[in-house]
Amino acid sequence: MRIRATVAAVTGALALSAFAVPAAQADGPAITREDTAKVLDAAHAASGKTGARAAAADAPYALDASISNVKVNGGKAIVAGTTKHVTVPTTFTLTHAADVDIKAADFLVDVEIYKGSYTEPDNYLFGDLWPTCKVVTTTTASCTGSIDVYPGEGELRNSDAGAWSANAYAIAFNGEDPEAVDFDVTKVGVVEQAKVGSTKVQRYSKLTVNASPEPVKKGKTITVTGALTRANWETNKYAGYTVQSVKLQFKKKGTSTYVDVKTVKSGTKGALKTTVKAAADGYFRYNFAGTTTTPAVKAAGDFVDVN
Repeated sequence: MRIRATVAAVTGALALSAFAVPAAQADGPAITREDTAKVLDAAHAASGKTGARAAAADAPYALDASISNVKVNGGKAIVAGTTKHVTVPTTFTLTHAADVDIKAADFLVDVEIYKGSYTEPDNYLFGDLWPTCKVVTTTTASCTGSIDVYPGEGELRNSDAGAWSANAYAIAFNGEDPEAVDFDVTKVGVVEQAKVGSTKVQRYSKLTVNASPEPVKKGKTITVTGALTRANWETNKYAGYTVQSVKLQFKKKGTSTYVDVKTVKSGTKGALKTTVKAAADGYFRYNFAGTTTTPAVKAAGDFVDVN
């Protein structure tokens, strides 16, 4: 099981990757994310960058490569519920010197996302597997990867919802085994880039509606109730999203478009309630536009027969 990256336990953006699963390599040493964190820490310490956990007498060399055109989830927000594992794609371009062997088993490249400060993030998310790159030219490659989210395993707190940034790095181990006693970090090449992209991580939302009585006489009062809830990542349950503006909409029978009727504020436990006069057969629904932390959601229409 993956463990939530707790800043109190580990500092430094890439150092948080130490909690990840091992990196499966076809050949060469079995390099883990903890190994990559060790190399990145050494690079941080040598450059004087904050976030390094210890001073480094030796440091990796600057790898002649860069990462660009980063997209996380195709530009869409990452939406996570209470328990379901979520995997979202990442794509990026790797540009490198002609003498950098990106097909080597111990050449690693990745795009990950973090919440808050780059050097002291509030949280960090990464993929279970390393990205793969397809050679385009002798100096460029098109890469695809993923970011995996396990909300049911304590990876997220409610305060994590909102804007996140992406960072990228590439490491060429060049045959050096990071677990060996004679590991020489100076023979390892590293390039690391912060804020190469952005995304949002949002709490999955639900919206219900019920219009009654059914049927109802024309001109009589219809009461429309419902509830707006969203994922609570700390309890793994859904909780009411209060004090939010939600539109009540109506679609007349025989038409295809919903029209706004009024705006209702969600109350205790996300409860919604309002009244309207019965005018014609049709469907009522609630429509929530969403916020930075919570995605938009529409309730399924509830039909009312007016006679």
